[in-house]
Amino acid sequence: MTVRTLEPSFVLPPEREASRPPEARGLARDQVRLLVNDQGRLTHARFRELPHFLRPGDLVVVNDSRTMAAAVDARIGNDCIGQDPVVLHFSTWLDDGTWVVEVRSPDGHVADWSTLAGGVTVQLPNLVTATLMEPWLPPGRRLWTARIEGTPSIVDWLHERGRPITYSYVPHRWSADYYETAFGRRHGSAEMPSAGRPFTDRLVTDLLTAGVTMAPITLHTGVSSPETGEPPSPERFAVPASTARLVETTRASGGRVIAVGTTVTRALETVATESGLLRPGSGWTDLVLGADRPVRVVDGLITGWHAPGASHLKLLESVVGATAVRESYQAALASDYLWHEFGDSALLLRA
Repeated sequence: MTVRTLEPSFVLPPEREASRPPEARGLARDQVRLLVNDQGRLTHARFRELPHFLRPGDLVVVNDSRTMAAAVDARIGNDCIGQDPVVLHFSTWLDDGTWVVEVRSPDGHVADWSTLAGGVTVQLPNLVTATLMEPWLPPGRRLWTARIEGTPSIVDWLHERGRPITYSYVPHRWSADYYETAFGRRHGSAEMPSAGRPFTDRLVTDLLTAGVTMAPITLHTGVSSPETGEPPSPERFAVPASTARLVETTRASGGRVIAVGTTVTRALETVATESGLLRPGSGWTDLVLGADRPVRVVDGLITGWHAPGASHLKLLESVVGATAVRESYQAALASDYLWHEFGDSALLLRA
């Protein structure tokens, strides 16, 4: 099935959803397909060929956030006997020690919001409980703040009792190793910063040998699947001084700043000034990039393929423009590229 229009959205055929990792399809991570859109010139390649499309002096910025095992089986109510099972997704922790969570049904659908209210208790393994407090982003009721009790370290407890968040297009449960990137160092992402997944140690070496510099930021992703019209959730981020200096040095010398994923783009642009300078910073970002807020320092990005209607599509447009995004997605749909975290990739470069 071929779909050739993205206006106002596009239809993603089910067979284009990657249901398993490339390793299970007989491919190395860096053998997934790569569509390159270099100022309107489209090229089909493999991800391990990435060094051929970058220049000496370019800077590739990666996300060093590590994926948590953020999905936990649970039941709602103080007396779990007879209660329907649910899955609790841990999105992020707040400054006061509470957490942002999402209640979903075991088959991956969003829970019936009418059953959720402040004071509702969710029973978790090892006598851990989550007590819902209030919606995190009202008037939306998908995400709730919750008080977690029964464990001294929630991240460690998740590592023992949780599993990676998955959705219906991935029917099999894959181990946490499949949801890590080569750059993950700091636990905190509810879902994998998947644009970095195809990188391997060998590919990083090839990039450095080709004269491409690399630098990290941290942005801990929250859970996806927002309500219709819901903006991107606030997320924790940090852009270190060393990375900010490399961005400034790269741009001053004529190199390009290539963000690995929408997460890196969001973090860098959060601390970019109106004049295009980059300053180190950390905290929370609620930046929404789009036509009314184009990028200021990012010259291109490496990205996976996003679902119809995703807010990430507007972010892509903020980097390379709506025409380039439309042409890229049309080419990917026509050429059988695979979508989502286990799918194929794109390198989008602006003029």
